[in-house]
Amino acid sequence: MNLMEAKSIRKQFHNREVVKGINVEIKQGEILALIGTNGAGKSTTLAMLLGILQPDAGTITRWREDFRAHIGVQLQSTPFFEGYTAEENLRLFAALYNVKVDKQQIQRKLEECNLQEARKTLASRLSGGQQKRLAIAVTTLHNPDFIILDEPAAGLDPRARHEVRNMIQRLAENGATVLFSSHDMEEVSRIADRIILMHEGQIVAQGQPESLLQQYHAENLESLYLELTDNTQAGR
Repeated sequence: MNLMEAKSIRKQFHNREVVKGINVEIKQGEILALIGTNGAGKSTTLAMLLGILQPDAGTITRWREDFRAHIGVQLQSTPFFEGYTAEENLRLFAALYNVKVDKQQIQRKLEECNLQEARKTLASRLSGGQQKRLAIAVTTLHNPDFIILDEPAAGLDPRARHEVRNMIQRLAENGATVLFSSHDMEEVSRIADRIILMHEGQIVAQGQPESLLQQYHAENLESLYLELTDNTQAGR
């Protein structure tokens, strides 16, 4: 089942078209990576999918009328409540979002993000990886169908990236759809079921990572992206 389907969507700002008639399908339970440099149109595309911006042309079909209540969004920086522990932050954010949680649900959420032993640690004193996992836990307090993560592994060491990756995979295994943006091609190849490569407002390729590598005879995703974007520029 498709959670969202965008057909021929376009968006321009100040007479400059930043998204140029792209088609996107987002399937239930998949992990989808959105790849592209700054200015590729990723943020504008996400804003249209979320309903923050309306496309100038094209259509977006969503899986339910009240879709906004069933989406979780985690940006690169999540401001935690200062002076409160990881466990207390989960309770405070649950109250802020009007999500009713009991002690057992908080405990399960701490287990999901592997923060049981750090539950009494002040959020400001958690490591970078722990803070990222806590941020994802906050994002998923209301058990959303669709989760959007902005550069979830950016700036983390290999072990922390591995733990974040495991958390994302567990979310998908539990039925959530996860869309994340990343500049880390290795990370994408390890976790994504499908990828969308954007360049200058257009989708230059999309599909399963292995299938795309075989189709374009590329050694890895980084060389594939460079090849496709070079071809786009050369075709002008």
